[in-house]
Amino acid sequence: MQLHSLQSQFQEALLTDQPAEPTLLSTHGVAQFGVYRTAYRARLRAALRDNFETLARVMGDDAFDALAHAYIAHHPSQHYSLRWFGHRLCDFMAAHAALVDHPAMLDLARMEWALRQAFDAAAAVPLHAEALAAVPAVDWAALQLRLQPSVQLLAMQWAVGPIWHALQSGQQDDLAPPEALAHHLLVWRLGMNTQWKSLSPTEAGFVQGLLAQHRFGQLCESLAQGVGEEHAAATAVALLGDLLQAGALCALSDPPLATSTS
Repeated sequence: MQLHSLQSQFQEALLTDQPAEPTLLSTHGVAQFGVYRTAYRARLRAALRDNFETLARVMGDDAFDALAHAYIAHHPSQHYSLRWFGHRLCDFMAAHAALVDHPAMLDLARMEWALRQAFDAAAAVPLHAEALAAVPAVDWAALQLRLQPSVQLLAMQWAVGPIWHALQSGQQDDLAPPEALAHHLLVWRLGMNTQWKSLSPTEAGFVQGLLAQHRFGQLCESLAQGVGEEHAAATAVALLGDLLQAGALCALSDPPLATSTS
């Protein structure tokens, strides 16, 4: 048997649940191959559990293992690093709702994957208050502000924040059922620590404007539709101050991005 043929048969038998061909290995070798194939899937399940630790804890071992097994069958690992195994899990959960006990688990998975992406995102030079103070008043309307590469805005349908807090504080036995709540979640990294915050509609709209690269004058115009023209500028400045304090904004200049923190 040529090496290429042997490798192809080995891979096919490894990635599927079909029995290995008798000609692939000797009788003793087939038994060893079964152990290897079981260990391979177990390693992928463990990697998925590491990448979605909070989701696994909420779902429980049996339910999460069933989800993981189905996901592995549909999306075997394609990347040399298991750190990124599971990048399609949220879409898979959305398409296979029967594998998830509660629809809020999808929001929890999306939140967890966003935090992982934020941790590995590149870092840009942060914006400081002194740089903003140096901008002449006449130039503020045309000012274009940038968010850190780690920033993500998630549209959520369930209040999964309390579940996250409970698990982080070791209160897994006291989890309350999640409530339906349409809102936005801001995810970013500050230093080496990932952060998240639930946003009000006004805050979410402001961040959406920044992501769309709207200038400060445009941001104020959008805010005026909700808070009124007389309060738009002050509201924009306050929201800008919150993002500035959170470390979610880049410097006004456009320096090369720093290397990834991974």
